[in-house]
Amino acid sequence: MQTYELPASAGADEQACDISVVIPCLNEAETIGTCVAKARAGLEEIGLSGEIVVADNGSTDGSRELATAAGARVVEVPRRGYGAALMAGIADARGRFVVMGDADDTYDFSKLQSFVAALEQGYDLVMGNRFAGGIAEGAMPRLNRLVGNPILSGVGRLLFRSPVGDFHCGLRAFRRDSILALGLRSPGMEFASEMVIKATLANYRITEVPTTLSPGTEGRRPHLRPLRDGWRHLRLLLLYSPRWLFLYPGVALFLAGLGSTIALLPGPLKIGGVRFDVHTLLYAETATILGFQLVVVAFFAKLFGIRQGLLRENARLTRLSGMVSLERGLVLGAALALAGLAGSLYAIVDWGQRSFGALNFDHTMRIAIPSAGLLVIGFQTIVASFFLSFLRLDEDQT
Repeated sequence: MQTYELPASAGADEQACDISVVIPCLNEAETIGTCVAKARAGLEEIGLSGEIVVADNGSTDGSRELATAAGARVVEVPRRGYGAALMAGIADARGRFVVMGDADDTYDFSKLQSFVAALEQGYDLVMGNRFAGGIAEGAMPRLNRLVGNPILSGVGRLLFRSPVGDFHCGLRAFRRDSILALGLRSPGMEFASEMVIKATLANYRITEVPTTLSPGTEGRRPHLRPLRDGWRHLRLLLLYSPRWLFLYPGVALFLAGLGSTIALLPGPLKIGGVRFDVHTLLYAETATILGFQLVVVAFFAKLFGIRQGLLRENARLTRLSGMVSLERGLVLGAALALAGLAGSLYAIVDWGQRSFGALNFDHTMRIAIPSAGLLVIGFQTIVASFFLSFLRLDEDQT
């Protein structure tokens, strides 16, 4: 994932204010003027100093001129994308608080009081909740309303223990310095999820306020592509949670495979009317190998995420990483591989005692399958140890 370089003209270089309303815009000539006017009304009602920043993403329909005429300050953003526009707008904002919302007039910028009040109470991120405030008929596709948004928000709460019930609400407010400190970098629609994920991982104070969602202008072509953007949100949720993507499935596969392998080594196992034999043993050993590999990948993904600033530090992982050295990994991997090699040689000797003729299939496979598994896991351990040392080249490993 590429890092978006923030503009050099950060808001701190200009005259500061209390609130910046940041609106990403791409060809929204029909509604941008209305949004700016509502935002001005909302700022006047609050009674704090503020500005309206329109982060224009390359509009060709006169949106920039209309926004300027309505009283907004336009920031031109050459890199396309919802997230790219917002990152540039937030970086250029002059307010200590930022309210962001879409330019399609589906959110009511004139009602910002509850958002700002929560920020003044000390919250870092204040999310709008459309399901609590009300979604007008036709404002959200039924599939998104009943399936997409609830599932993605539920996944986010499960993976990150986030208090947010509406992960993808476009109207939200936050402390500018807190959000800039997160190092957000998603250029697309998944920027909305990244903000919530990173704020949760950073232990920011987060709350929600009810907000409404109105239908967009009739005939307007929405920028949102439900299937593509839904997948990108889900992908981001999983990538920021190596535990659920790799670790938990890996541990489950490894334990199930290892337990089944041990149970089938002495001989066939009959449960009810079903007889499990060496064919099951083969798949059990496969599950053990795959599970081991997933656990190793989870460890690497978490470590890499921390080092890249994508995930927060984990004390237990740090201690475990400190216990694992290249030398220890090589010794363990070699021991497992040698055990697998010894088993394989035993199977060959057993075959030789039969003059290298017909084999007792059940007997031989109970030696060959786990031996092959130990060989694979042993070599995986050796390779993983070298890769871990590569990731830690800049550390003192003496």
